[in-house]
Amino acid sequence: MTTPVETAATHYVPENLPTHIQHYINGEFVDSVGGKTFDVLDPVSNTNYATAAAGQKEDVDLAVAAAREAFVNGPWPKMKPRERARILNRIADAVEAQEARLAELETFDTGLPITQAKGQALRAAENFRFFADLIVAQFDDAMKVPGSQINYVNRKPIGVAGLITPWNTPFMLESWKLAPALATGNTVVLKPAEFTPLSASLWATIFKEAGLPDGVFNLVNGLGEEAGDALVKHPDVPLISFTGETTTGQTIFRNAAANLKGLSMELGGKSPCVVFADADLDAAIDSALFGVFSLNGERCTAGSRILVERAIYDEFCEKYAARAKNIVVGDPHDPKTQVGALVHPEHYEKVASYVEIGKSEGRLLAGGGRPEGLPDGNYIAPTVFADVAPDARIFQEEIFGPVVAITPFENDDEALALANNTKYGLAAYIWTQNLTRAHNFSQNVEAGMVWLNSHNVRDLRTPFGGVKASGLGHEGGYRSIDFYTDQQAVHITLGSVHTPKFGSIEAAAANEG
Repeated sequence: MTTPVETAATHYVPENLPTHIQHYINGEFVDSVGGKTFDVLDPVSNTNYATAAAGQKEDVDLAVAAAREAFVNGPWPKMKPRERARILNRIADAVEAQEARLAELETFDTGLPITQAKGQALRAAENFRFFADLIVAQFDDAMKVPGSQINYVNRKPIGVAGLITPWNTPFMLESWKLAPALATGNTVVLKPAEFTPLSASLWATIFKEAGLPDGVFNLVNGLGEEAGDALVKHPDVPLISFTGETTTGQTIFRNAAANLKGLSMELGGKSPCVVFADADLDAAIDSALFGVFSLNGERCTAGSRILVERAIYDEFCEKYAARAKNIVVGDPHDPKTQVGALVHPEHYEKVASYVEIGKSEGRLLAGGGRPEGLPDGNYIAPTVFADVAPDARIFQEEIFGPVVAITPFENDDEALALANNTKYGLAAYIWTQNLTRAHNFSQNVEAGMVWLNSHNVRDLRTPFGGVKASGLGHEGGYRSIDFYTDQQAVHITLGSVHTPKFGSIEAAAANEG
């Protein structure tokens, strides 16, 4: 077992925690119509600190009805872009003003280290500022045939957007969907993850105080198979944006088919981090460690398969494992903590089971189970397996925790074959000083996003999404605008109308002649 720097867990509890979390529908906090609730626990003590209203079909119906009314008869979709942008910027101001409180609640609810949670609030604010700027600068195409015709694109919001979000960095990931959906004039129903409903409940007050009209934002808590399922199947919800694991995404795909809904789904990942012998080894190790162990390893873009060229394989493994053993595991609220508690006992058991599987599929270099000195809570030491075969489960399957598999390769062709040898295709990380290899490899790897000699840095203007089992569609920048709007083509004749005169005397005479 790895002995962590932190040898004892504490249980920090923020002040003024709610004991009950409600839905937010048409500008009011409400309980479920049928009174159903579910328990919410924190991952350090694994004790319940609150109940949350458990949304059912009737609750989703009420939320969708409110959102639909706000879309059809409310002012939001008809506002000028600048008017909506002002409200979005006020939302960003409010998020920034609550950064410390948001980070405190997010850390308590998710087990995310406090230093990493603080950055999430600022990123959430930036998402709103970005789309506030984008909708003001937005323009659409106009095509002219001189003296004959002009054609232009009328871009307009689609309606009620159903947003289903995950439990890892929930507040920030909610902002990725909320900001573009609202910016483009849609109304929304948000269904946050049942493991982490705490920070999502803050959106209601933030939006209300920023001047968002009632009914534009609605929130229904609940289980995916109940509230999420009802939202996906609702006929008055033409759009679903979902972030989560692939099996759930497949279910959503099937259930959305009946109403031909627009879908944007960012799903699972098993992303390769490919390190060639000519790479800056220290920089690659820094990135490969951060890429899988930050956010407790609970990140879809984690580089959880590290492929290393044989010439530097032994050196890489030795240095990587030594660093992994020194990662600070402990109380998520301690600023020194680098890996906190996994989000929920169910997820802890899943990750722990993969650690045990890995002991028969690879050579254990670091970690391997619960850290010493942390007998309670959902803690797993950063775990490193080497010599992992490409058909191993820990190579093929998404673990979503602080567990990494390292595999050697001999040449570029083998590296590419190994990188593409999973059903997933979300991200890839390439480390090499060879410019030709870097571009050729990045263009041939089966991944929606590639970082060359870089860790996971997100530019909000670029598309975000995966290929294969990692997703459907892309969001980010103008791709988000495209997803949340209809592009209506309008055609206008500028001169005389020249249309074949079916059924006329002239047409009959012409045919006789």
